[in-house]
Amino acid sequence: MLKIQEVKTLVETGKAKKIQAIVQEALDAGCPAQEILNAMIDSMGVVGDKFSAGEIFVPEMLIAAKSMAKGVEILKPVMSGDTSSSLGTCIIGTVAGDLHDIGKNLVSMMIESAGFDLVDLGVDVPAQRFVDAVNENKNVVLVACSGLLTTTMPALKEAVQTIKAALPEMKVIVGGAPVTPDYAAEIGADGYAPDAGSAGVKAKELVN
Repeated sequence: MLKIQEVKTLVETGKAKKIQAIVQEALDAGCPAQEILNAMIDSMGVVGDKFSAGEIFVPEMLIAAKSMAKGVEILKPVMSGDTSSSLGTCIIGTVAGDLHDIGKNLVSMMIESAGFDLVDLGVDVPAQRFVDAVNENKNVVLVACSGLLTTTMPALKEAVQTIKAALPEMKVIVGGAPVTPDYAAEIGADGYAPDAGSAGVKAKELVN
């Protein structure tokens, strides 16, 4: 489908002003909404890979994510009755004592772009708040905890262990500048993402 290819290109190049018209044209041409969404998710995967490889930077990734968000606005009314379109809900937050949100916001976009519904708890989130959020929301399949300061590593550990104690089956992914794969494993997390670009990919891996 030529229109779907056009949608993919517009997401990858961040053409937020043009994408809604092309998504609508693709729908009018008979392309299934889910197929269009999957194409946009694939494009954000490409964007994430380029970011991880250092070929593009934060501004380009933000522009691509904004473009996808605009496209999804057109699809939402068409897909509102189709609950199968989501991979499930992801709860995300920066752990207690840490007020950094730029990295978390980028990860939020990439996880949402990968096909999850997202509940963002913000920054300075106490460990128990993650557990409460899982219980308050429907179909939660993943919790993402961010820690950007070396001093908040104990809070990250507490968050993961509190979630696991209350919800042993819940998948938990962690990330942040001082976090390593070894530390993630040591504190009991199920997954680790070194950057926003790989977070969406890892999130999908964990729930599939």
